[in-house]
Amino acid sequence: MTTLPSLYISHGSPMTAIQPHRVGERLAELARDLPRPNAIVIATAHWLARQPHVGGAARPETIHDFYGFPQALFDIQYPAKGDPALAARVTELLDKAGLPTTLDPTQGLDHGAWVPLRLLYPKADIPVVPISIQPQLGPAHQYAVGRALAPLRDEGVLVIGSGSITHNLHDFRAGYSEEREAPYVRPFIEWIERKAAEGDVPALLDYRRQAPFAERAHPTDEHLLPLYVALGAAGEHAHAQRIDAGIEHGLFAMDIYRFDGTVTER
Repeated sequence: MTTLPSLYISHGSPMTAIQPHRVGERLAELARDLPRPNAIVIATAHWLARQPHVGGAARPETIHDFYGFPQALFDIQYPAKGDPALAARVTELLDKAGLPTTLDPTQGLDHGAWVPLRLLYPKADIPVVPISIQPQLGPAHQYAVGRALAPLRDEGVLVIGSGSITHNLHDFRAGYSEEREAPYVRPFIEWIERKAAEGDVPALLDYRRQAPFAERAHPTDEHLLPLYVALGAAGEHAHAQRIDAGIEHGLFAMDIYRFDGTVTER
């Protein structure tokens, strides 16, 4: 079986589901290029916990974890099946790596999961297992989570981190637009792209100190942390490909990353 890449997807706001813009085009192209996975494990910025949690529901519900949006968004369902056996396998891998993990038999798919998956696989015909992130533990912890999940890529499982490469909601009403970009967005995403291309994992893990405008691009960590799950799952010496999906509202960069590498850990 072909080893699958791992992905990091900037999912944008819930409106991406009905106004997908360029990210919808890029994800549709990516789905055509990828071997069809047997299942998906997705770490989402909207499921936060103090330790890793894994969703083991056989039929995870579609969670509409937002308010103030059009009714059309609340009407959307993403009826993908879960995979309790895979959820147990994920839990086993994380526990074995020294990352105590809780299996949650009821967790559904929040919009950080179903919005990008609906654009990748609109038929919802691939089983999905969500996992939480731990914002208080930082990038190195999430990288370790990804490394523990790396063997899944040899088992036909697509490992995805879903967040946003820039995410500063405080600036949403600051007057930025497609014609007037926030000045920190491009320097930050260009630094991430350069370090990922160089394979400079230590610098990426230390982005808070080293990246330009890190505090402006991410006042809090949770939307960047899924990047480290995808990076870790790619294994050592992974090839990083940035897929430019534009900058929305002048401040939300919609970058997608594809990581291809050889799985060496078992």
